[in-house]
Amino acid sequence: MKSFDELLDGYSRFRDGDWQVQHDRWEQLKVGQAPKVMVIACSDSRVDPAQIFDVSPGEIFVVRNVAALVPPFETTPGQHGVSAALEFAVQFLKISSVVVMGHGMCGGCQAALTQDLHGNQLGEGGFVANWINMLDDVREPIAADLGTTGRDAERAMELAAVKVSINNLRTFPCVKEKEASGELTVRGAYFAISDGILHLLDEESGEFRAA
Repeated sequence: MKSFDELLDGYSRFRDGDWQVQHDRWEQLKVGQAPKVMVIACSDSRVDPAQIFDVSPGEIFVVRNVAALVPPFETTPGQHGVSAALEFAVQFLKISSVVVMGHGMCGGCQAALTQDLHGNQLGEGGFVANWINMLDDVREPIAADLGTTGRDAERAMELAAVKVSINNLRTFPCVKEKEASGELTVRGAYFAISDGILHLLDEESGEFRAA
């Protein structure tokens, strides 16, 4: 694992390497960005969307948070980071696709599966607990069927979390309107850390299939 000083060494290599190699690309990006795809992914250090999709700078608009969750649309006062990014991407960047990408061995989904049943403390501020409460409704049937530990239960929660976020995405008026008109596509995806395979959600069957 790298320290911050080692990251600065990496920055030096970037300046001497990729920055020079892709200089024309960076010059183009000075005037603004125009990505076509927004990826909502987990903050987990093992699942970098730019690496997984092998894209250049400026090609995807990325939001990352615990468990790649999207909250439902609401207008209550507060700082709504994911909602603000979604609004910006859909209404200002005019992206054509939103991809929610969950992943294997997700700590946030594991915590959502076990927190209440095992009485775990998830942080003094309550921020993590309040965030993953979005998965409360899907946790109960998974726990009843598969228990609260083990990879089968965890994977079921990870896949269910993607579907929860997609459903929540569709509560946003801007998403609902543009998806109905064909201007926007909403996709679900799941990256399996164990084997590096990306799975895509088939909404008709509700199943995830290898890309």
